[in-house]
Amino acid sequence: MLRTRVITALLLVAGLALILFALPPLAAVLAFAAIAALAAWEWGGLMGQGQPARFMYAFVLLLFCWQLTVGAPELVPVLLGISAAFWIFVVPLWFRYKWTLTGNDFFGYLLGALVILPTWAAMVALHAVDTWLMLAAMALVWVADIAAYFSGRAFGRHKLAPTISPGKTWEGVAGAVVGVLAYGGIVFSFSPLAGRLPLSIPVIVLMLVLLTAVSVMGDLFESLLKRQAGIKDSSQLLPGHGGVLDRIDALTSTLPLAALILYFLRT
Repeated sequence: MLRTRVITALLLVAGLALILFALPPLAAVLAFAAIAALAAWEWGGLMGQGQPARFMYAFVLLLFCWQLTVGAPELVPVLLGISAAFWIFVVPLWFRYKWTLTGNDFFGYLLGALVILPTWAAMVALHAVDTWLMLAAMALVWVADIAAYFSGRAFGRHKLAPTISPGKTWEGVAGAVVGVLAYGGIVFSFSPLAGRLPLSIPVIVLMLVLLTAVSVMGDLFESLLKRQAGIKDSSQLLPGHGGVLDRIDALTSTLPLAALILYFLRT
């Protein structure tokens, strides 16, 4: 299993590098749309839908991606704003009341669009501004995840959400915040992005803490949905890693907020 995970991870890294640095802009947009479609297909599985409904849902979301790209790009900031409000205000209530996707197909499909479409729009928007900026936003999530894992293993005592993800602890979250702040200090001081976003230190710290918090919520949210659906992974599309949603769970909450922050900084 370890060998399979490593091989898959290397292929994913190579695929991401190809999309970000080798493909022309339109091809990258189509690649992001394909990721969204796969995530939509898996979302249908979380809802307990059969294959025809899952493929139809993926196709419909592809159409929405195309429409946003060609017909209504001005709606992207609105979509990003709705996404940010969902993660900051609605998801905490979701954790509290343990709402489910089953029982109302329309609501489930609408919620999936609210999670997946802004992620796709954020990838397109960040990539269009600067490839390295998009990679930096994605790396923030990876740093938070790695720092949370090691700090949780070393110091974890207080469970974050024992009924959703028993392995996560508040100490892990604290480690994620520290790791992201250190990462942010490097990015804003020494990377090619240094000076591109002229922000005060308190604003940078607040922004990094907020992005870390929503990344944790994105991870927990998919864990809750999988637990409610009675499945371990969103699919088996990625050998050793589960499904697409399993790999982008924290990105679905973090990238739209990052893109929204960038939008306000550039206007």
